[in-house]
Parts: sequence; C-alpha cells; structure tokens
Amino acid sequence: MGLLDGKVALVTGGGSGIGRVTAEVFAREGAHVAVADWNEASAQETVASIEAEGFEALSIAADVSDEDSVRQMVDAVVDRFGALHCASNNAALGGGFHATHELDRERWDRCLAVSLTGVWLCLKYEVPAMLDAGGGSIVNISSVSGIRGQVTQAAYAASKGGVIALTKTAAAEYATRGIRVNSVAPGGIETPGMASYLEAFPEIRESTEAVHAMRRFGRPDEIADAVTYLCSDRSSFVTGQILGVEGGIQVNAHDA
Repeated sequence: MGLLDGKVALVTGGGSGIGRVTAEVFAREGAHVAVADWNEASAQETVASIEAEGFEALSIAADVSDEDSVRQMVDAVVDRFGALHCASNNAALGGGFHATHELDRERWDRCLAVSLTGVWLCLKYEVPAMLDAGGGSIVNISSVSGIRGQVTQAAYAASKGGVIALTKTAAAEYATRGIRVNSVAPGGIETPGMASYLEAFPEIRESTEAVHAMRRFGRPDEIADAVTYLCSDRSSFVTGQILGVEGGIQVNAHDA
C-alpha cells in the first residue's frame, strides 16, 4: 500500500529538480500523476521516467503565470483522471543576484508573476477541483529565504514570503471544507539550478554549505518525501504549516 494509493496528483514545475523527483515519488506511492512544466519536453522526460517504472502519468505544457494556461492545466488533469486530490505547487523562477536597489523592475515582475502569482492561480483552480472531489491536500513550495530573507535575492525572497502568507490564508479558508494547505520550505538543495549557481560562483560552495547546521545541501528526494507526507492521509490533522526542510539553517549558530 502506497501513501497516495487511488489519488490523483498534480506537480507544477515537474520537469526537473525537486518537481521531477516529487512526481516520481508520488507515482511510486500509488498516485496517478500529472506533470506540468513550461518546458513541455522536460515534462515529457519526467513522464517517461515514471512510465518506465510501470506507473501512469500525464505531461502538460503550462505557464503558471498565465491564468488561461492554469485553468487548462487543471481541466486536463480532471479530464484524464476524473478528479484532483493532491497538488504540489513547485514552479518558480528566480530574480537573479542583485542588491535590492540594483534589481530592475522587469526581473522583479517576472519573478513574482511565476513564483507568487503563479501559486495563487494554481490555488484558484485546484481548490474547486478538489472541492468537487470531496477534499484534498495542497503543498506550496516556499523557501527558507521567504522566512529569513536572503541577500541579493529580494524578488525571490519576497515571492516565497508571499507564498507562506498565501498558504496560511488558504488553509484557514478551506479547513472546514476538506482541503488542507501546507508549505515545504527547502534550504539549499542539489538541483540543476543549484549546480548552475555553484558553477558560476564555485568559491562560495563551502560557505553556502556552512549556512546549514548539517553542513551539507539537501537532496530533492528529501523534499519530495516531505511533500508526499503532507499530501497523504498520514498528515490528516495538519494544515497551515510551514515545514522547513533546510538542514538546520534556522538553528545554525554560524560559528561552529
């Protein structure tokens, strides 16, 4: 018996990194999985990986910053699988590395359009589908940056802080209607994005790892396992929570 047996799950940003691994774990735990990504080829690669293990999945090309695209995405899931029970709103976009006063408006707007407005749009269409299904669970991927801020990451940190507030608001609104809404806040995770960052700035790997009390980056599967728990009935009395999966960043004394 899997944790998500009989459930239909949607993962946005499922074409790579945390989203891809989350979709794969969902499938192994028994869910029918829809993988959405702006890069259709990447979404199809994730689906191929899932199908190679003998599970069922659907790829969807979707831009979460576009309302029509999000509506069509959720409709496609329900049309294919008949319902929607779980969602991991993972799609996000960084704003580059700039001091707050040097960040240009275009980067700010684009980051918030995907990383915050995109999460709201997903909620807007996922919630009615889950109400029709009799309830469900939504996990928004935020970040420890949204809790404590991050130097040179004003847009990204602001968007993730907004995701945290949005998560708590939605959790309160739907708590008596069968829908739970939580968030996972990762620390530094070994993803393609992190690899690109460290390739550009190799000299900061050691100091970046040292921010974590565990003195290492996390793995995508460590995030996926937390998301899966929050989507499963094992967390049936959990809503409105921000689960930090961040290697102890918030308790690190920075002097060890």
